[in-house]
Amino acid sequence: MDGEQFTSIGMKRGQEEMMQVNDGISDTNDAKKPKFDNGGNPPSRVVHIRSLPNDAAETDVVQLGMPFGKMTNVLVLKQKNQAFLEFQEESCAVNMVSYFKTNPAQVRLKSCYVQFSNHKELKTDASNAQNTSAQAALQAAQGLLGAGGAVGGGGGGGETTILRVIVDNVLYPVTLEVLHQLFSRFGKILKIITFTKNNTFQALIQFSDPISAATAKDSLDNQNIYNGCNTLKIDYSRLTNLNVKYNNDKSRDFTRPDLPTGDGIDNGLPLGNPGGNSMGLGGLGGGGGFNFGGGSQMGNRLGNLQGMNQGNGSPCVLVSNLDEEKVTPDALFILFGVYGNVHRVKILFNKKDNALVQMADPSQAQQAITYLDKARLWGKQLRVAPSKHQLIQMPKDGQSDAGLTKDFVNSPHHRFKRLGSKNYIFPPTAVLHLYNVATLEEDDIRNMFSEFGNVKSFKFFNNDRKMALIEMSTVEEATLALIGLHNNQVGDNLHLRVSFSRSTI
Repeated sequence: MDGEQFTSIGMKRGQEEMMQVNDGISDTNDAKKPKFDNGGNPPSRVVHIRSLPNDAAETDVVQLGMPFGKMTNVLVLKQKNQAFLEFQEESCAVNMVSYFKTNPAQVRLKSCYVQFSNHKELKTDASNAQNTSAQAALQAAQGLLGAGGAVGGGGGGGETTILRVIVDNVLYPVTLEVLHQLFSRFGKILKIITFTKNNTFQALIQFSDPISAATAKDSLDNQNIYNGCNTLKIDYSRLTNLNVKYNNDKSRDFTRPDLPTGDGIDNGLPLGNPGGNSMGLGGLGGGGGFNFGGGSQMGNRLGNLQGMNQGNGSPCVLVSNLDEEKVTPDALFILFGVYGNVHRVKILFNKKDNALVQMADPSQAQQAITYLDKARLWGKQLRVAPSKHQLIQMPKDGQSDAGLTKDFVNSPHHRFKRLGSKNYIFPPTAVLHLYNVATLEEDDIRNMFSEFGNVKSFKFFNNDRKMALIEMSTVEEATLALIGLHNNQVGDNLHLRVSFSRSTI
């Protein structure tokens, strides 16, 4: 095989040569760059992956390529945050590039970019340590792919494309959109049906091919959606096809956007036993086959849904059913700021009960959707959905929109000021956690909050008087109090911080 020699030891020359030819890109700071189409290169068996996280390993890259077919080589350039993945067939690489063009790829919570390499093959030095780990990752993947094909007549997944998912230990709401984000990382999803059976949340998820279904099952079974809760239990369904009648928040046929919403009508569950019985796990079950870093690592990757793909990957959400007499950009900044850093807010000029909210990134936008969709505010039920917009445009110089659009990028009041900073994120609750109240008396605090509803109870923390809990009579009143009082000045350079809390008083 002709071509350059790539080694991990004494690799500098090889890396530089690759960087000079790999589609004209020499900077790994890709977060600020627009997504490339296919990098301008013709199709190749070798796929080039950019903007990987610093701790990305061969197994992460191989996992990204697994749903698309057999891989024959992988090379990770850690210092460049890049990787090359070689498939046995060019058609597999074409499918991978095509899929991630519309579904942004993610590795360890970080967005990365997938395109064709201008290398037609990948030749590595078999003697170095990096190649050993690369071959181990490829062999593990092949073991899973081989198992998926081998159990066709047995009791395992075989040609099954439908997974039955049960969510145990549910502490936070699970939505169809959340499931789509999690499972679409492993292949193309055709249909999803969600339902409650025996007081447990369940779903049926139909993939386009059995390899994607097997990969998703092996990677996500027994993992937590959120840290310590919402545990996924995944099995194969006996069904061969899902019959989806309506596209709504309970069911979705991604191949039929023309379906009605069927508001108020049952979501069209299949007749008979929806999930089928356990069909046995064959060679795909448990911790066997393909293990990407173990349960705790995967749990961290899935924790708090940070960085999961969100549909079109937009940081913007559309908020509707607002009270147009009461809504302001500042109110939405404070409410949505509970779930991420709000960069801009725009109340629509011709439809003032609708607004666009631009979060710092798509994962924060998804958190806002998960926790605020259907929340009650100003006597109405909010609807929060992904937006097709990638950003909110500010009015041009000289133009005025009566203060309906506001930029908060440089606000000093963002809650998420440091990457990885600890913020307890909960859905709206009647109990609020207060911080920076040491200068205030209980009566002062009760009077402040009684402007927004009935205060049921209050207590200072025993060991720290600068913190307190206050309970309003309804969740909506607590939401209004948070919007009205968070960031209020309570002393010199001291601002009241208000958060939702799962505590009881």
